[in-house]
Amino acid sequence: MDKRVLIVEDEIKLRELIADYLEAEGLTWLEAENGDEAVALFRESKPDLVILDIMMPGLDGYDVCEEIRKQSDVPVLFLTAKGEEEDKLLGYDLGADDYMTKPFSPKVLAAKVKALLRRAEVPRIERSDAAGRQLDMSGMRIDIAGREVALDGAPLAISPKEFDLLLFFASHRNIVLSRDRILEHVWGFDYDGDARTVDTHVKRLRQKLGTRAEWIATLRGNGYRFKVTT
Repeated sequence: MDKRVLIVEDEIKLRELIADYLEAEGLTWLEAENGDEAVALFRESKPDLVILDIMMPGLDGYDVCEEIRKQSDVPVLFLTAKGEEEDKLLGYDLGADDYMTKPFSPKVLAAKVKALLRRAEVPRIERSDAAGRQLDMSGMRIDIAGREVALDGAPLAISPKEFDLLLFFASHRNIVLSRDRILEHVWGFDYDGDARTVDTHVKRLRQKLGTRAEWIATLRGNGYRFKVTT
């Protein structure tokens, strides 16, 4: 796997530990000790994945994640001592793909990194639509190959995970989808985060869909159903 990982961590021993395990998995790596250095290095080097601490000098991890998302869809994995539910939900809300708390298992971290890199290459979404490459419905067009969405001809700015979620909904119209099933197919079998991250992403997706937000119906106690109305 010829991929490069940016390690953003202010503790040098942790950076070295993470680098050793990534190298053992055949991955190359770059390192930054603070948020400002991380943003500059990201722009210069274009890594394939970012491991990101939150509490750092200068820009914190949340700020760095926001900057990354302005210019790239690469996977971001938060690795931090901030393990409260609110911290995790904020991380996912900013566009993080996974979240691990310290202390952590370096082996599990390396496994998550490899899984995220694989998932970035081939999105793990069921594509049951017969057309296979594009979905059209009442003024919404989802370009599966280009990973773009348009509403009434205007591009819709959504994050990679929001795209995956919308595609999963649109490919399973009129079907009740539990949070667990959504997590399994959109986030992957190896995801071990809180199922409520689905609710956070649905909320953000509804905000961006505007008048079409009602297409995503909440079924209390059961999950969600995507139903297109005219």
